[in-house]
Amino acid sequence: MSDPTNKAETTSDAPQQASPADSAAAPQQPATAPQPAVTTRGQRALREIMGGSFVISVLAVFLALVVGAVLIALTDPGVQQASGYFFARPGDTFRAIWSAVGGSYTSLFQGAIFNTGAFTFSAGIQPLMNTLSAATPLIFGGLGIALAFRIGLFNIGGQGQILIGGAFAGWVAWSFPMPFPLALIVAIVAGIVGGAVWAGIVGWLKAQTGAHEVIVTIMLNYVAFYLISFLLRTPGALQAPGTNNPKSPAIPEAAQLPGLFGIRYTVTWAFVLAIAAAFAYWWLMNRSNLGFRFRAVGENPSAARTAGIGVERMYIYGMAIAGGFVGLAGVNQVLATTPGGFSSGFDAGLGFDAITVALLGRSRPLGVFVAGLLFGALKSGGYVMQAANGIPIDIVLIVQSLIVLFIAAPPLVRAIFGLPTPGSAPRRSRRAAGADRTVAKEA
Repeated sequence: MSDPTNKAETTSDAPQQASPADSAAAPQQPATAPQPAVTTRGQRALREIMGGSFVISVLAVFLALVVGAVLIALTDPGVQQASGYFFARPGDTFRAIWSAVGGSYTSLFQGAIFNTGAFTFSAGIQPLMNTLSAATPLIFGGLGIALAFRIGLFNIGGQGQILIGGAFAGWVAWSFPMPFPLALIVAIVAGIVGGAVWAGIVGWLKAQTGAHEVIVTIMLNYVAFYLISFLLRTPGALQAPGTNNPKSPAIPEAAQLPGLFGIRYTVTWAFVLAIAAAFAYWWLMNRSNLGFRFRAVGENPSAARTAGIGVERMYIYGMAIAGGFVGLAGVNQVLATTPGGFSSGFDAGLGFDAITVALLGRSRPLGVFVAGLLFGALKSGGYVMQAANGIPIDIVLIVQSLIVLFIAAPPLVRAIFGLPTPGSAPRRSRRAAGADRTVAKEA
């Protein structure tokens, strides 16, 4: 006869089989999910910096130079010859590539920054002076285009604003003889007014009729070009007296921008004016009430209108001020670059290069200034690279275009280098959050 006590003890020690009803009634305990990685303030700051616009801009320039190096290697005759027997002597091909690319970029540096082969320091820094001279109108134009960007407008009318601004400055310079520096100051102000009036037309049409600024600025480029061409062929207008050539009179010496370091170098006081313009742009956009309104309209026109800001007036004011900045590029072209008289093409394509500078500079004053220096260096050094190595100058234009391409596609640059997106969580944190959601869904 069995002992009931022993049977009960045996039964209690055995594992219990839960019934379906008990399983349904008992709450399920969620599995332990991996905890998200804790990021410190320094790590978050590093992620913001690595995925920010500055790093993207630097890497965009680097990628463009890499692609330029590939193009130089592919078009170099020495590389093509060595690649014909690559499998027999591969080292010759790599040496030819290094020689072609290294020699080209060395010439680019020597033509843009410092000529290491010069006998004197003053001769060695001649390329740097040329770079500053080439960068000056790009900085002016870039600031004007950038200001329009900050208001939410796309100003493609840099060419027309440069032409009108330069024509105003030149006409005032030789029509109203005055002593130095009054003649120079009046001519500069006239150039600013000319660019502002020409761009202000765009702002007025945008505000009053809703006309798209891209179409209007493109059309005004053609109007300005053919208007200046007509006036340069009209005696008594912009044409020099006693000649049938479409060329203006020479700029009086009292109205010419003097050399910053004497007549030896091409850089003039316009570069100092460019520094002042960049500071003025910074103060306008970051410290003035008008700049606050510009930024508000650029961020959200509807919200700005609700807050009582006259959006239409901001369009007019913004385009006029932007045109004034771009008009300074025309002043530089007339009073510094072509003081002997200008023709209808004195804008030299700077209006479209200024768009590139504004994009690379992210519409910030320091960024535009540095971008202007970079493109001035590419322009100044590109000719030396072509003369010394036989590299087509078109390679430099391709590099500039690629910089714009990469600047306009930050996700592409981030994907190539594996950079984080600003404001996003680290990958481990995202995986942990995904695991949490999965466990919660299963529970």
